[in-house]
Amino acid sequence: MRETAGTLLYRQNKDGDGFEVLLIHPSGNYNRKSPWGIPKGLPDPLEELEAAARRETLEETGVIAQELEFLGHIDYTKSKKRVHCFAGPLPARARPHCASWEVDKAELVPLKRAKEIIHPDQLRLLELLEKYLKNR
Repeated sequence: MRETAGTLLYRQNKDGDGFEVLLIHPSGNYNRKSPWGIPKGLPDPLEELEAAARRETLEETGVIAQELEFLGHIDYTKSKKRVHCFAGPLPARARPHCASWEVDKAELVPLKRAKEIIHPDQLRLLELLEKYLKNR
């Protein structure tokens, strides 16, 4: 099974009544209708999963993830891929942007909307985040 690592960074929305999460959309014509996802990627040889998650987030969104907690993992239903996810608050001064050719969008998305556009296999990560935020 291929193992990847990524982050689910969040912040409270401006009204203070909900959360937004940082999602990316893959670039390329063939991905125009593809779902969104968390910034993630394969770890380098001997690289810890959390370090890989931080590096991939920086490479894809230009954001330096700071405080992270292991949220859990999901397994894709069709491919043999496991995604390990680390959650944390979006740094206050962070300005997400497309920092790699791999993505054409890097945006903060309201949690409700995120559930509608995220890859179906990653929906469980949003549910885990909601549970985590309620128990903080």
